[in-house]
Amino acid sequence: MVSRMFRIETGDDKDRRDLLRRRLLDTNTAASPVLRALRGTPGERERPLHLWALDEAGELAGGLAGHTWTTWLHVTYLWVDARTRGTGLGSRLLAEAERVAREERGCHAARLETWDFQAPDFYRKQGYEVVCVIPGYPPGITEYTLTKRWEAGPSGT
Repeated sequence: MVSRMFRIETGDDKDRRDLLRRRLLDTNTAASPVLRALRGTPGERERPLHLWALDEAGELAGGLAGHTWTTWLHVTYLWVDARTRGTGLGSRLLAEAERVAREERGCHAARLETWDFQAPDFYRKQGYEVVCVIPGYPPGITEYTLTKRWEAGPSGT
């Protein structure tokens, strides 16, 4: 084994981050026939999916921010103002995001992360299943990853 010296640096560097992302993408594409088949197709790119709920005054009452990629919807943020909670707005936002993902973008499943004090029970009521639990992330909090599948995808997913 050859011993080499490396200098390790810290710090934000957008150019290096972008280079790292490109190189990882190239490595993953070379190693995976599935990812290789995605190259150059519309499914290769993440597409933002954002929904906004405005109250009578035009103020933000809730919203959902996420994206679709391949055949998945990824919900990054879902928030409803405290004054509006319990009205079904969160369910409406999630259902509309799922509809757009399924009907307009050909998605077969959705995924999201939530903490124990946020909304794991809400998502379970919407048909999501817990697939991962990470206690202590961050310390004193448990993170949940949940998924929901609408129909079998091309590989049985």
